[in-house]
Amino acid sequence: MNDVIRLLPDMVANQIAAGEVIQRPASVIKELVENAVDAGATDIQIVIKDAGKTLIQVIDNGVGMSETDVRMAFERHATSKIRQAEDLFTLHTMGFRGEALPSICAISEVEVRTRRADYQMGTRMLIVGSKVVEQAPVVCEVGTVISVRKIFFNVPARRKFLKSDHVELSNIMREFERLALVNNNVRLRIDNGVRNLDLRQASLRLRIEDIWRNNLKSDHLIPVDVDTSLIKIEGFVSRPEFARRRNPLQFLIVNGRNMRHPYFHKAILSCYEGLIASDTMPNYFMRFTVDPATIDVNIHPTKNEIKFEYEQQIWPILVSAVKTALGKFSAVPSIDFSVDAIPLDPVRDGEIPTAPKVTYSGEYNPFRSERKERVDSDWDKLYSSFISGKSTTSGFQQPDLSEAPSAIAPAVRDNLHTQMFDEADDRIAAVCMQYAAKYIVTSTREGLLLIDQHRAHIKILYEDYLSRLEKAEVVSQAVMFPESISLDSTQQAALQEVRTELERIGFVLEYESESSWRIMSIPALIKQPDACDVVLRILDSVTMDSLNYGKEGNVAARLNEQMALLLARSAAIRRGQRLSVNEMEGMVSSLFALPDPALTPNGNRIFIVLDEERLNTMFT
Repeated sequence: MNDVIRLLPDMVANQIAAGEVIQRPASVIKELVENAVDAGATDIQIVIKDAGKTLIQVIDNGVGMSETDVRMAFERHATSKIRQAEDLFTLHTMGFRGEALPSICAISEVEVRTRRADYQMGTRMLIVGSKVVEQAPVVCEVGTVISVRKIFFNVPARRKFLKSDHVELSNIMREFERLALVNNNVRLRIDNGVRNLDLRQASLRLRIEDIWRNNLKSDHLIPVDVDTSLIKIEGFVSRPEFARRRNPLQFLIVNGRNMRHPYFHKAILSCYEGLIASDTMPNYFMRFTVDPATIDVNIHPTKNEIKFEYEQQIWPILVSAVKTALGKFSAVPSIDFSVDAIPLDPVRDGEIPTAPKVTYSGEYNPFRSERKERVDSDWDKLYSSFISGKSTTSGFQQPDLSEAPSAIAPAVRDNLHTQMFDEADDRIAAVCMQYAAKYIVTSTREGLLLIDQHRAHIKILYEDYLSRLEKAEVVSQAVMFPESISLDSTQQAALQEVRTELERIGFVLEYESESSWRIMSIPALIKQPDACDVVLRILDSVTMDSLNYGKEGNVAARLNEQMALLLARSAAIRRGQRLSVNEMEGMVSSLFALPDPALTPNGNRIFIVLDEERLNTMFT
C-alpha cells in the first residue's frame, strides 16, 4: 500500500497561513506597518489604490535589510525578533511568528526595495505567488519600500468575496486609526486615493484629537494614571455626559499592542454604572504596561488576543484607577448643598445661613387612609369585567397604537380567531392577558401562547416598512431646521457607498465642509426623527461583513432591510408598556397574519407555546 501522507509545498502552506493572517487589504497594512515599527521607523507612509485591490505600498525610514536578509525575510518562519522559545516571554516587538510576509507573498505580487545605512546600494526583489522572480541591486533611500499588488490574484474565491472599494477603504481607515493610536511616536501618513491624512508625532492625547478631531474634543476626556508593581495603567476615559449610543471609541493596548479583552472591558464599564444611560457606552483609550513574562500573545496569528497571568489582580487596580479619575475630575454627580437649599439672611454681615422654617399639622396621621371609596371585593363582578375587556380602574389612559399596521381586515381577523381559538368557548379563549407588562398571554388549540410584545411589534412594523421601501412608497419630507452631522474618515467612505440609496429612501444630505454634512430631508416614515442617529447607524452597518454591502444588486435590498429594522426598533412599543385587551388582540392578529411570525428580523424568538403535556409536567 502506498504512503498517503505528504509534506505540503511551501506555497500551499503559505496560502493556508494566509487564510488566518491576511483576511483583507487592511490586514496587509497592519502587518507591514508593524514590521516597519519593529525596524525602528519614525516616518511611515501608506499609499492605497482601489482600496488596496490594485496596490498597497508601505514606505518607511527604518534600518532596512541587506541582500541576504531581504531574501530570508520572505521565507516561512524566518524572523529577526526571537531566537529561542524563551524569547516568547520577553517580547518587545509586534511580530515574531515569521508568517506575515510569506503569507502576503503567497496571495499577491510583492516588490521590495530596501537599503541599510551602511550600504551604498540597495536590493530590489520581485516575488509572485511565493516564487522569487527577480533580485538585483538598485539605488534607493535608506529604509524599506514594500509594494503589494493584485491581492488574492491566485485565490479567486477570496478575491470574489472582497467587498466594494468603499467598504474595504472603511476597513483600511479603521485599521490605520488603531495603528496610529498605538504608535503615536511615529509620523504616519496615508494616501487612500480619496483623501490624505498626515499625523505627526504627538502625545497620546494629541494623537487622539488628531485622529478623531471631528467627533471628539480634548475636554471630553479624563486622564487615568496609576503605577503599581504589577501593572502601569495610563490613558483616557470619556466624561459620562459624552457617552455614545452607537460606535463608541474603545481601545485597549498592552505593551504597545492592540488587544481585545472582554474582562477588562467589563471592568471599565462597571465604573460607569449609574452615571450613564443603559443604552450608551463610554469612550476609553487605555494603555497597560506589564512584564512581558506575565502575558501570552501567541494565541492567534493576528496577535490581538492576549492572556494575562494576573488578570483577576489587575481588575481592582483598573476599576480603582478609572473611578478615581472620574471622581477627581468631578465626573461623578454630587449633592449640591448650595445656598439655594438653605435661604440666606441678608441682614446679617457675611450672610450667615438660617435654618428653613418647617410647618406641620398636629392632626396629620400618616396611617390613616384618605381614600373614601370602598374597595370592591365582589370577585364575580371583577371577573365579569375582565372577561368583557373592560377595566374597573378609572383615569387610566391606554396607549395609542394607531400608528402600528395592526388594522387588518375584520374578515381576516375573525378567520384567524376561528382558527386559533376554541370555538366551544370562544369568548373566554379569545381574551388576551398581559403579564409583567412585557408578555401577551393567550391560548390556542396547541396550548398556552406567550408572546414578547416588543419583539412582536418590531416584526409587524418591520414587514410594513420593508414593503413600503421595496415598493418605493416612501415620501421625503424637508427638515425645517437642517441638522449637521460630523463624519470620520471611515463613515465618509461608507457614505460614498450608499449615498444614492439613502436619497432613494428619503434622506437628502448636503455637503457642508470637509467632514460635515447637513441633513436636508428625511423619510416621512420617521415619526419622531433622530435623523443623525439613523444615518450614523446605517453608515456603521456598511462595514459589517454580515450585510454584504457592495455586491451587485445587493446594496438596495440590504439598505431597505437595515432602514426598515431601524425604523421598526425606534417606533415599536417597549417592554413595560401596558396594553388594552383590544390592542393585544390586534397585535396577535397582525403578527399571525405575517408569513413568518415566529422570528424577528435578527432571528430572535417572538413567542413560545406551552402544550398540555408540558404544563402537566410542571404540576407533577
